[in-house]
Amino acid sequence: LNCSAFNSLRFLIKGGLAGAAVYVAYDQGLLGSGKQGADALRKAQETLPPAVHEWTNYLGLEVRAAQLPRVPKFNFSLSASWNKGVHTVMSALSVAPTKACEYTTEGWKYVKDLVK
Repeated sequence: LNCSAFNSLRFLIKGGLAGAAVYVAYDQGLLGSGKQGADALRKAQETLPPAVHEWTNYLGLEVRAAQLPRVPKFNFSLSASWNKGVHTVMSALSVAPTKACEYTTEGWKYVKDLVK
């Protein structure tokens, strides 16, 4: 094989592996909603330790089965945070003309006092 054929073959193999990885992720529900991802994680937590134990026994290794970390619990509402941010920005924009007038008046008073 010449160099360009080898590079083409390498590219096809890498593309095939990447495509297979995307397909497996989609098939397992990892690219879906959060609920589907949580279900896939729960399924992996149930499946991986026995599979690792089986392979270590097959290979004659004594390795403790890997345990996946627990799914973190967040008490965070994205919609509430978004709404609070929108309210804060709109409140600031609604008082901006009044504040601009106040600051302009104070600035003119300051300049007049400097000129005296």
